[in-house]
Amino acid sequence: MKKTIGLVAAGAVALTSALSVATVAEAAKKIQVQASSKSGDWAHRFMTDKYAPKLKEMTFGNLSIEVLPTQAVVPHRETIDAVANGILDGDLNAVSYFAGRDPAFAIIGDLIAAYDTADQVRTFCEYGGGKEILQKLYDKYTKGKLHVIGCGPYSKEALVSKTEITTVDGLKGVKIRSPEGLAAEVFKRVGAAPVSLPFSEVYTALEKGLIDAADASAFVNNEASGMHKIAKFPIYPGIHSMAVLQFVVNKDVWGKLGKNGQTALEVWYQAAYDAMRREADIEDRNIERKYADGKDVKVINWAQAERDKFRSISVKAWEAFGAKTPLAKEALAAHLKFMKANGLLK
Repeated sequence: MKKTIGLVAAGAVALTSALSVATVAEAAKKIQVQASSKSGDWAHRFMTDKYAPKLKEMTFGNLSIEVLPTQAVVPHRETIDAVANGILDGDLNAVSYFAGRDPAFAIIGDLIAAYDTADQVRTFCEYGGGKEILQKLYDKYTKGKLHVIGCGPYSKEALVSKTEITTVDGLKGVKIRSPEGLAAEVFKRVGAAPVSLPFSEVYTALEKGLIDAADASAFVNNEASGMHKIAKFPIYPGIHSMAVLQFVVNKDVWGKLGKNGQTALEVWYQAAYDAMRREADIEDRNIERKYADGKDVKVINWAQAERDKFRSISVKAWEAFGAKTPLAKEALAAHLKFMKANGLLK
């Protein structure tokens, strides 16, 4: 009798295990997202080769992510509509691409010349109100169809240039690629001529002389894209941009993941972008040392007085953008409160 009970119990365990495996297989989900980086960039390789596989591993194959390069499915400014409509599951795009819809996107997406490190902006996004304001924006502009998982930059960008620019005045008349919105406004205020282009078109535009310089990406991405071959005077450390990338998913997709899937995706995102930030910094510094002799590429490091001058001009642009809409005002107020609380502003 005991043997029979034992066999029944063992069979029940086996059946439960089989059902569990079947449930996992049935529930297995691939999240397809579009990023702002292009195929072959260091950032895209980092995500696809190094961190995308980790999500599948940490969820025992129950959840995976496919990170598509910029414009793989839709143009870079249309990703949030694609996510809202279920064409994409999610988006790892630059927030400032959507500044044309509300200046608050520009303020959350990149408060030009405001912060010293990418870690400070990540902290603002996660703990200073940035993520919450971004969610308010999507509640308004996608009718609540997007869920914000997180936001933040992974690098303070270098600025690639075909000519040597060492001062604020040196930007006058320079045709510079810049995202629309706040970044473009700052460059206009210093006399430059901003041109809006996706990152994927920067190299060709520099090569053909359509632009002279570019607010493009991290030093390591610029190097991987071959920018140094034609833009031999990069400004590093950068003077301006720490482009905030978002991780948003379709609200219905988010709901179907369940609590375990949602937690896994949140933890994966935090780990991925913390690792990317640290590795990008190491790679950027290695590239700076590579060109230390200044023979092939001359790395330009602005004097602090010029950086301060550029920042004071940027503050005026912050204020102008912050006055445009209620959400822009709220976004700027959150930044200023966080910066003052952390000793970045008096």
